[in-house]
Amino acid sequence: MSFSVLQHQSHIPSQFIWPDDERPGAETPPPLDVPPVDLGGFLSGDPEAVANAARLIDQACRSHGFFLLVNHGIDAALIDRVHAATTSFFAMPLADKERAHRKPGEPCGYASSFTDRFSSKLPWKETLSFRYSADPNLAGIVQTYFSQTMGEDYKAFGRVVEEYCSEMSGVCLKVMEVLGISLGVGADWFREFFKGNDSIMRLNYYPACQEAHAALGTGPHCDPTSLTILHQDQVAGLQVFVDQQWHSITPNPHAFVVNIGDTFMALSNGIYKGCLHRAVVNGAAARKSLAFFLCPKTDRIVRPPPQLGGARLYPDFTWAALLEFTQKHYRADAKTLDAFVAWLQRDS
Repeated sequence: MSFSVLQHQSHIPSQFIWPDDERPGAETPPPLDVPPVDLGGFLSGDPEAVANAARLIDQACRSHGFFLLVNHGIDAALIDRVHAATTSFFAMPLADKERAHRKPGEPCGYASSFTDRFSSKLPWKETLSFRYSADPNLAGIVQTYFSQTMGEDYKAFGRVVEEYCSEMSGVCLKVMEVLGISLGVGADWFREFFKGNDSIMRLNYYPACQEAHAALGTGPHCDPTSLTILHQDQVAGLQVFVDQQWHSITPNPHAFVVNIGDTFMALSNGIYKGCLHRAVVNGAAARKSLAFFLCPKTDRIVRPPPQLGGARLYPDFTWAALLEFTQKHYRADAKTLDAFVAWLQRDS
Protein backbone atom coordinates (compact mmCIF):
# COMPACT_ATOMS: atom_id res chain seq x y z
CA MET A 1 0.00 0.00 0.00
CA SER A 2 1.78 3.11 -1.22
CA PHE A 3 1.19 6.49 0.40
CA SER A 4 2.44 8.21 -2.75
CA VAL A 5 -0.93 7.13 -4.23
CA LEU A 6 -3.12 7.08 -1.09
CA GLN A 7 -2.37 10.62 0.05
CA HIS A 8 -3.91 12.08 -3.13
CA GLN A 9 -7.19 10.14 -2.91
CA SER A 10 -10.26 11.99 -1.63
CA HIS A 11 -11.39 8.93 0.37
CA ILE A 12 -8.99 6.74 2.29
CA PRO A 13 -9.37 2.94 2.53
CA SER A 14 -11.62 1.68 5.36
CA GLN A 15 -8.67 0.06 7.19
CA PHE A 16 -7.40 3.56 7.99
CA ILE A 17 -10.73 4.82 9.38
CA TRP A 18 -10.74 4.86 13.18
CA PRO A 19 -13.87 4.37 15.32
CA ASP A 20 -15.82 7.52 16.19
CA ASP A 21 -14.81 7.38 19.85
CA GLU A 22 -11.09 7.12 19.00
CA ARG A 23 -10.69 9.41 16.00
CA PRO A 24 -9.33 12.92 16.60
CA GLY A 25 -12.21 14.87 15.05
CA ALA A 26 -12.02 18.26 13.39
CA GLU A 27 -11.28 20.43 16.43
CA THR A 28 -7.69 20.85 17.62
CA PRO A 29 -7.49 20.21 21.38
CA PRO A 30 -6.07 22.94 23.64
CA PRO A 31 -2.28 23.16 23.87
CA LEU A 32 -0.66 21.77 27.00
CA ASP A 33 1.17 24.35 29.07
CA VAL A 34 4.39 22.56 29.97
CA PRO A 35 7.13 24.24 32.04
CA PRO A 36 10.37 23.31 30.24
CA VAL A 37 13.13 21.50 32.12
CA ASP A 38 16.50 23.25 31.80
CA LEU A 39 19.01 20.43 31.37
CA GLY A 40 21.97 22.81 31.08
CA GLY A 41 21.00 24.42 34.37
CA PHE A 42 20.85 21.00 36.02
CA LEU A 43 24.27 20.01 34.65
CA SER A 44 25.80 23.29 35.87
CA GLY A 45 25.50 21.95 39.40
CA ASP A 46 23.85 25.12 40.66
CA PRO A 47 21.78 23.89 43.64
CA GLU A 48 18.74 25.98 42.73
CA ALA A 49 18.79 24.83 39.09
CA VAL A 50 19.23 21.18 40.13
CA ALA A 51 16.35 21.40 42.60
CA ASN A 52 14.13 23.15 40.06
CA ALA A 53 14.75 20.56 37.33
CA ALA A 54 14.10 17.69 39.76
CA ARG A 55 10.91 19.35 41.03
CA LEU A 56 9.50 19.97 37.53
CA ILE A 57 10.25 16.42 36.40
CA ASP A 58 8.83 14.92 39.59
CA GLN A 59 5.57 16.85 39.21
CA ALA A 60 5.21 15.94 35.53
CA CYS A 61 6.09 12.27 35.92
CA ARG A 62 3.81 11.66 38.89
CA SER A 63 0.96 13.25 36.94
CA HIS A 64 1.29 12.22 33.29
CA GLY A 65 4.89 11.28 32.43
CA PHE A 66 5.59 14.03 29.91
CA PHE A 67 7.91 17.06 29.83
CA LEU A 68 9.92 19.33 27.52
CA LEU A 69 13.72 19.49 27.63
CA VAL A 70 15.53 22.72 26.72
CA ASN A 71 19.15 23.87 26.87
CA HIS A 72 20.08 20.27 26.02
CA GLY A 73 23.35 21.00 24.24
CA ILE A 74 22.61 19.16 20.99
CA ASP A 75 23.86 20.99 17.90
CA ALA A 76 20.90 22.33 15.88
CA ALA A 77 22.83 21.64 12.67
CA LEU A 78 22.98 17.92 13.53
CA ILE A 79 19.23 17.83 14.15
CA ASP A 80 18.67 19.57 10.80
CA ARG A 81 20.88 17.03 9.01
CA VAL A 82 18.89 14.12 10.44
CA HIS A 83 15.60 15.75 9.44
CA ALA A 84 16.97 16.27 5.93
CA ALA A 85 18.14 12.65 5.74
CA THR A 86 14.70 11.52 6.94
CA THR A 87 12.98 13.57 4.24
CA SER A 88 15.23 12.13 1.53
CA PHE A 89 14.66 8.54 2.69
CA PHE A 90 10.87 8.71 2.69
CA ALA A 91 10.87 10.49 -0.69
CA MET A 92 12.49 7.45 -2.32
CA PRO A 93 10.45 5.01 -4.44
CA LEU A 94 8.75 2.30 -2.39
CA ALA A 95 10.90 -0.42 -3.96
CA ASP A 96 14.05 1.27 -2.63
CA LYS A 97 12.64 1.73 0.88
CA GLU A 98 11.55 -1.92 0.90
CA ARG A 99 15.21 -2.95 0.86
CA ALA A 100 15.01 -2.29 4.59
CA HIS A 101 11.65 -4.09 4.93
CA ARG A 102 10.67 -4.75 8.54
CA LYS A 103 9.96 -8.45 8.99
CA PRO A 104 6.99 -9.56 11.13
CA GLY A 105 7.94 -9.89 14.79
CA GLU A 106 11.02 -7.69 14.48
CA PRO A 107 11.30 -4.14 15.82
CA CYS A 108 13.64 -2.78 13.15
CA GLY A 109 13.33 -1.95 9.47
CA TYR A 110 11.02 0.00 7.15
CA ALA A 111 7.27 -0.31 7.67
CA SER A 112 4.37 1.27 5.81
CA SER A 113 1.20 1.41 7.93
CA PHE A 114 1.94 -2.05 9.45
CA THR A 115 -0.37 -3.87 7.05
CA ASP A 116 1.46 -7.13 7.77
CA ARG A 117 0.53 -6.91 11.47
CA PHE A 118 -2.90 -5.33 11.56
CA SER A 119 -6.03 -5.30 9.40
CA SER A 120 -7.92 -2.40 10.99
CA LYS A 121 -7.18 0.97 12.59
CA LEU A 122 -4.04 1.19 10.49
CA PRO A 123 -1.69 4.08 11.32
CA TRP A 124 -1.31 6.68 8.57
CA LYS A 125 2.47 6.67 8.58
CA GLU A 126 5.72 5.21 7.39
CA THR A 127 8.55 4.40 9.77
CA LEU A 128 12.20 3.41 9.63
CA SER A 129 13.48 1.84 12.87
CA PHE A 130 16.96 0.62 13.69
CA ARG A 131 18.99 -0.55 16.65
CA TYR A 132 21.56 1.58 18.45
CA SER A 133 23.92 0.31 21.12
CA ALA A 134 26.05 2.35 23.52
CA ASP A 135 28.22 -0.73 24.09
CA PRO A 136 31.75 0.23 22.87
CA ASN A 137 32.07 -3.26 21.37
CA LEU A 138 29.17 -2.45 19.03
CA ALA A 139 30.44 0.92 17.81
CA GLY A 140 29.30 1.61 14.25
CA ILE A 141 26.24 -0.65 14.50
CA VAL A 142 23.99 1.91 12.79
CA GLN A 143 26.40 2.56 9.90
CA THR A 144 26.82 -1.17 9.40
CA TYR A 145 23.04 -1.70 9.36
CA PHE A 146 22.54 0.85 6.58
CA SER A 147 25.49 -0.34 4.53
CA GLN A 148 24.31 -3.95 4.70
CA THR A 149 20.61 -3.21 4.27
CA MET A 150 20.50 -0.27 1.86
CA GLY A 151 23.91 -0.48 0.23
CA GLU A 152 27.24 1.32 0.46
CA ASP A 153 25.64 4.55 -0.82
CA TYR A 154 23.96 4.80 2.59
CA LYS A 155 27.15 4.98 4.64
CA ALA A 156 26.82 8.76 5.03
CA PHE A 157 23.17 8.38 6.06
CA GLY A 158 24.18 5.81 8.65
CA ARG A 159 26.98 8.03 9.90
CA VAL A 160 24.75 11.04 10.60
CA VAL A 161 21.99 9.06 12.32
CA GLU A 162 24.56 7.15 14.37
CA GLU A 163 26.00 10.45 15.58
CA TYR A 164 22.51 11.60 16.47
CA CYS A 165 21.80 8.35 18.36
CA SER A 166 25.03 8.72 20.32
CA GLU A 167 24.03 12.26 21.31
CA MET A 168 20.52 11.08 22.28
CA SER A 169 21.97 8.30 24.42
CA GLY A 170 24.08 10.88 26.23
CA VAL A 171 21.08 13.16 26.81
CA CYS A 172 19.07 10.20 28.12
CA LEU A 173 21.74 9.34 30.67
CA LYS A 174 21.74 12.94 31.89
CA VAL A 175 17.94 12.85 32.19
CA MET A 176 18.33 9.64 34.17
CA GLU A 177 20.43 11.58 36.68
CA VAL A 178 17.55 14.05 37.15
CA LEU A 179 15.06 11.20 37.45
CA GLY A 180 17.23 9.53 40.08
CA ILE A 181 17.45 12.70 42.14
CA SER A 182 13.74 13.43 41.78
CA LEU A 183 12.90 9.89 42.97
CA GLY A 184 15.35 10.16 45.85
CA VAL A 185 17.68 7.33 44.80
CA GLY A 186 20.62 9.53 43.77
CA ALA A 187 21.99 10.61 40.40
CA ASP A 188 23.92 7.42 39.66
CA TRP A 189 21.40 4.56 40.01
CA PHE A 190 19.42 4.90 36.77
CA ARG A 191 22.39 6.28 34.84
CA GLU A 192 24.34 3.11 35.64
CA PHE A 193 21.33 0.93 34.83
CA PHE A 194 21.16 2.35 31.30
CA LYS A 195 24.90 2.62 30.67
CA GLY A 196 25.63 0.56 27.56
CA ASN A 197 21.95 0.82 26.60
CA ASP A 198 20.58 -1.18 23.65
CA SER A 199 18.09 1.28 22.21
CA ILE A 200 15.89 1.89 19.17
CA MET A 201 15.83 4.90 16.85
CA ARG A 202 12.76 5.54 14.71
CA LEU A 203 12.24 8.02 11.90
CA ASN A 204 8.52 8.78 11.51
CA TYR A 205 6.84 10.14 8.39
CA TYR A 206 3.14 11.07 8.33
CA PRO A 207 1.96 11.88 4.79
CA ALA A 208 -0.79 14.46 4.22
CA CYS A 209 -4.23 12.84 4.53
CA GLN A 210 -7.40 13.99 2.78
CA GLU A 211 -9.56 12.63 5.63
CA ALA A 212 -7.32 13.66 8.51
CA HIS A 213 -10.24 13.89 10.96
CA ALA A 214 -11.00 10.16 10.51
CA ALA A 215 -7.44 8.78 10.59
CA LEU A 216 -4.56 8.67 13.06
CA GLY A 217 -0.84 8.66 12.44
CA THR A 218 -0.35 6.67 15.62
CA GLY A 219 -3.15 5.44 17.85
CA PRO A 220 -3.33 6.13 21.61
CA HIS A 221 -0.60 4.23 23.42
CA CYS A 222 2.12 4.33 26.06
CA ASP A 223 5.60 3.51 24.80
CA PRO A 224 6.74 0.12 26.12
CA THR A 225 10.34 1.39 26.21
CA SER A 226 11.94 3.32 29.07
CA LEU A 227 12.29 6.90 27.88
CA THR A 228 11.39 8.54 24.58
CA ILE A 229 13.15 11.66 23.32
CA LEU A 230 11.33 13.14 20.34
CA HIS A 231 12.09 16.02 18.03
CA GLN A 232 9.17 17.31 15.96
CA ASP A 233 9.38 19.26 12.74
CA GLN A 234 7.30 22.44 12.35
CA VAL A 235 4.00 20.60 11.61
CA ALA A 236 1.90 19.96 14.72
CA GLY A 237 0.58 16.46 15.36
CA LEU A 238 1.64 15.15 18.77
CA GLN A 239 -1.11 15.01 21.41
CA VAL A 240 -0.96 13.81 25.03
CA PHE A 241 -3.75 12.77 27.39
CA VAL A 242 -3.68 14.83 30.59
CA ASP A 243 -6.45 15.48 33.14
CA GLN A 244 -8.89 13.29 31.21
CA GLN A 245 -8.58 15.16 27.93
CA TRP A 246 -6.32 15.38 24.90
CA HIS A 247 -3.90 18.28 24.59
CA SER A 248 -1.78 19.30 21.60
CA ILE A 249 1.97 19.84 21.89
CA THR A 250 3.14 22.87 19.95
CA PRO A 251 6.32 22.12 17.97
CA ASN A 252 9.41 23.84 19.34
CA PRO A 253 12.61 23.40 17.29
CA HIS A 254 14.73 24.18 20.36
CA ALA A 255 13.13 21.58 22.66
CA PHE A 256 12.94 17.82 22.89
CA VAL A 257 9.68 16.19 23.90
CA VAL A 258 10.38 13.57 26.58
CA ASN A 259 8.03 10.94 27.92
CA ILE A 260 8.21 8.08 30.38
CA GLY A 261 7.63 4.59 28.97
CA ASP A 262 6.27 1.43 30.54
CA THR A 263 9.69 -0.02 31.36
CA PHE A 264 10.65 3.01 33.42
CA MET A 265 7.21 3.05 35.03
CA ALA A 266 8.02 -0.46 36.27
CA LEU A 267 11.53 0.64 37.31
CA SER A 268 9.97 3.39 39.44
CA ASN A 269 7.47 0.88 40.90
CA GLY A 270 4.63 2.84 39.37
CA ILE A 271 5.53 6.16 41.00
CA TYR A 272 6.20 7.72 37.60
CA LYS A 273 3.51 7.27 34.96
CA GLY A 274 3.81 6.18 31.36
CA CYS A 275 2.57 8.91 29.04
CA LEU A 276 -0.55 8.18 26.94
CA HIS A 277 -0.13 9.91 23.60
CA ARG A 278 -1.08 9.77 19.92
CA ALA A 279 -0.15 11.40 16.61
CA VAL A 280 -2.75 13.04 14.39
CA VAL A 281 -2.27 13.73 10.69
CA ASN A 282 -2.64 16.85 8.61
CA GLY A 283 -4.87 17.44 5.60
CA ALA A 284 -2.44 19.77 3.86
CA ALA A 285 1.11 18.96 4.98
CA ALA A 286 3.27 15.95 5.71
CA ARG A 287 4.86 15.71 9.14
CA LYS A 288 7.99 13.98 10.39
CA SER A 289 9.57 13.33 13.77
CA LEU A 290 12.71 11.74 15.19
CA ALA A 291 12.14 9.35 18.10
CA PHE A 292 14.92 7.84 20.21
CA PHE A 293 13.66 5.08 22.52
CA LEU A 294 16.01 4.42 25.41
CA CYS A 295 16.06 0.74 26.38
CA PRO A 296 18.28 -1.18 28.81
CA LYS A 297 20.45 -4.04 27.64
CA THR A 298 18.07 -6.83 26.70
CA ASP A 299 19.15 -9.13 29.53
CA ARG A 300 18.98 -6.53 32.32
CA ILE A 301 16.46 -7.39 35.01
CA VAL A 302 13.90 -4.59 35.32
CA ARG A 303 13.56 -4.19 39.09
CA PRO A 304 13.07 -0.96 41.08
CA PRO A 305 15.94 0.39 43.20
CA PRO A 306 15.74 -1.07 46.72
CA GLN A 307 15.68 2.48 48.12
CA LEU A 308 12.17 3.00 46.74
CA GLY A 309 10.73 0.39 49.09
CA GLY A 310 7.00 -0.31 49.22
CA ALA A 311 5.04 -3.26 47.88
CA ARG A 312 6.07 -4.28 44.38
CA LEU A 313 3.53 -3.42 41.68
CA TYR A 314 5.23 -5.38 38.90
CA PRO A 315 7.24 -8.61 38.82
CA ASP A 316 10.84 -8.75 37.62
CA PHE A 317 11.17 -8.99 33.85
CA THR A 318 13.68 -8.36 31.08
CA TRP A 319 13.28 -5.75 28.37
CA ALA A 320 13.72 -8.57 25.83
CA ALA A 321 10.54 -10.23 27.14
CA LEU A 322 8.47 -7.04 26.97
CA LEU A 323 9.81 -6.25 23.49
CA GLU A 324 8.85 -9.71 22.25
CA PHE A 325 5.38 -9.31 23.78
CA THR A 326 4.74 -6.04 21.93
CA GLN A 327 6.13 -7.32 18.62
CA LYS A 328 4.46 -10.73 18.50
CA HIS A 329 1.51 -10.83 20.88
CA TYR A 330 0.08 -7.38 21.64
CA ARG A 331 -0.59 -4.05 19.97
CA ALA A 332 0.75 -1.32 22.27
CA ASP A 333 -1.99 0.75 23.91
CA ALA A 334 -2.73 2.39 27.26
CA LYS A 335 -2.74 -0.98 29.08
CA THR A 336 0.33 -2.69 27.62
CA LEU A 337 2.17 -3.13 30.91
CA ASP A 338 -0.85 -4.63 32.69
CA ALA A 339 -1.46 -6.99 29.77
CA PHE A 340 2.23 -7.98 29.76
CA VAL A 341 2.20 -8.76 33.50
CA ALA A 342 -0.93 -10.91 33.04
CA TRP A 343 0.80 -12.70 30.16
CA LEU A 344 3.92 -13.32 32.27
CA GLN A 345 1.89 -14.69 35.16
CA ARG A 346 -0.18 -16.89 32.88
CA ASP A 347 2.95 -18.46 31.39
CA SER A 348 4.82 -18.82 34.69
